[in-house]
Amino acid sequence: MKAVAIRAFGGPEKLAVMEMPDPKAARGEILIRTVAAGVNPVDWKMREGGLASLPHAFPLIPGWDVAGVVEDLGEGCHRFRRGERVFAYARKPFVQWGTYAELVVVPEADAAAMPPNLLFEEAAAVPCAALTAMQALAKAGVRKDTKLLILNGSGGVGHFALQLARVAGARTLATTGPKNQEFVMSQGAEAGIDHDRDDLVASVNARFDGGADAVIDAIGGAALERALHAVKPGGIVVSVAGATAAANGIRFERLNSRPSGDELEILAAHAQRKTLRPHVQTIFRLDEAAKAQHESRQGHVRGKLVLAL
Repeated sequence: MKAVAIRAFGGPEKLAVMEMPDPKAARGEILIRTVAAGVNPVDWKMREGGLASLPHAFPLIPGWDVAGVVEDLGEGCHRFRRGERVFAYARKPFVQWGTYAELVVVPEADAAAMPPNLLFEEAAAVPCAALTAMQALAKAGVRKDTKLLILNGSGGVGHFALQLARVAGARTLATTGPKNQEFVMSQGAEAGIDHDRDDLVASVNARFDGGADAVIDAIGGAALERALHAVKPGGIVVSVAGATAAANGIRFERLNSRPSGDELEILAAHAQRKTLRPHVQTIFRLDEAAKAQHESRQGHVRGKLVLAL
């Protein structure tokens, strides 16, 4: 099969199109012929060696998002049929066989049938970011009337978190740049907070008396530190991007999202009802993976980037 992989950690120039052996579906696994693969920040972090502590081997194929067609079924698999359109969060305990490839093997339990109203490129944008958003909202206990602040509301995780929070009936504010103020409001934010010009704490307190009940952080760094002062005592901060020491009775939780076919089915149902819609900023060819990762690393992506095979 054709794939984009690296033979050593480093810059985007390490990514190269290679011929790799076709994977085989073992018991409990399905083989997917990839039509589109999502691009996430974890991909370039992996390529640079930022997650080198995870078990891995070279050549290493990046990518944790896949949408495609079932090519084969391993022993004991019966949820899907050959030729069925599926999507999956293909995160695995051992990092080597990612989704920047023509063929991808995933546990059957981690896949779900694609929503019929989504293109493959749209479906490939969903799994990693939307499952991360869904699990972060659950950990934060977001429900009707929760006062929620989302850091980087225009990004992959952020725009899904806004949509899912709207479904839950929460009130949300989102930080973003000046060009994405209207975008975050179209995704469900009550208002956008300009992360360059606005005082975060004052902006939150102006809308949420006493501060936010919860924060979903998808950016980390200084923004996460500032956000601690915008949370009311007893509130919670859930981060998918950083770590911090909370005080004043504020609880901090770090989230490492996990694959789940069952939760993907819930997201697929939201997509069918049009209460969840991925925003795909740019579609690249597989051989443009380095360009896609470079764009992701700049930190200004609205929604998601996708590779089309």
